[in-house]
Amino acid sequence: MLFRKLSAGIILAAMLLLSACAAPNGIMVLENLNGTGFTMDLTQFNAETKWGMSLTGGDVLQVEVTRDSGKIALAVNGKNGSEPYTGNDLESGIFTITVSEADEYVFRITGKDATGKILVKNLGSGVK
Repeated sequence: MLFRKLSAGIILAAMLLLSACAAPNGIMVLENLNGTGFTMDLTQFNAETKWGMSLTGGDVLQVEVTRDSGKIALAVNGKNGSEPYTGNDLESGIFTITVSEADEYVFRITGKDATGKILVKNLGSGVK
């Protein structure tokens, strides 16, 4: 009897731990340790989310998209009104975005049954 209760307790604890690791809304965002970028892992993502990043004029961002399924859209807007990038139905690939002014930028990711990954890294200014 004690063995059954102990086994049930272990199984329940394992289920709670695994459910705590699941990404809410099908997305998990991880920021780089040095604050120069972030990674968004999407799993059947059906929503919109935002992530902010302070950038200086001339900063070049490398964006790597891995789309396994669904649709992914990305828009980058500065709080002062600049719109350096808007893309719908992104395919897998790597591209760069250059921002023209120092600002707090908002990265808006929208997904429809989207599974994949978006990696954004600030390469700094003066990168060609």
